[in-house]
Amino acid sequence: MDLSSICAGFGLSAAAGLNAWLPLFAGALLNRLDVVELGQPFGELEGSGALVVLGVLTAADFVGDKVPAVDHVLHAMGTVVAPASGAALFTGEAGGDSASGGDLATLLAIVLGGGTAEAVHAGRAAIRPLSTLGTAGVGNPVLSLLEDAGSAFLTLAAFAVPILAALAVVVLVGTAALVWRRRRARMRGSPAG
Repeated sequence: MDLSSICAGFGLSAAAGLNAWLPLFAGALLNRLDVVELGQPFGELEGSGALVVLGVLTAADFVGDKVPAVDHVLHAMGTVVAPASGAALFTGEAGGDSASGGDLATLLAIVLGGGTAEAVHAGRAAIRPLSTLGTAGVGNPVLSLLEDAGSAFLTLAAFAVPILAALAVVVLVGTAALVWRRRRARMRGSPAG
């Protein structure tokens, strides 16, 4: 694992936390077109059948996440799908091969990718009910489009400028932590500090 691959892995797994299917589909397609070189499991994911399935899932998630009630079902499913996607993306980008650490590096990539995607997804899933309550659901499609745009940006940045993707992840997670901290402080009735 080199620093560029690690930065790209964090960017891709955070993108999966915002939209589990988009970076997986993009990674598999770009790998098939020889634009990027990803390790396993992308050998299996770049096949025609897998690309069709990933493309359909990406489109279905894109549309479904804009529909009230369906978006909440997708977010519940995302609790499992996002970390699996993040783990696959981080492993495909930065996972170990036998020359650079083998199984331990692969296990570390799975944990880092899955954990990053789940952390971002949890923040996303926590914000959505607030949007539903605050805007009577009208703001959810806008929020969903912002999540999709963020996922696309992180995916492209991870492949083109990995350090930018990693910095964007730090900003994203830092902002989410700050919002969460302030919200908790307001709920307790004390200043956030």
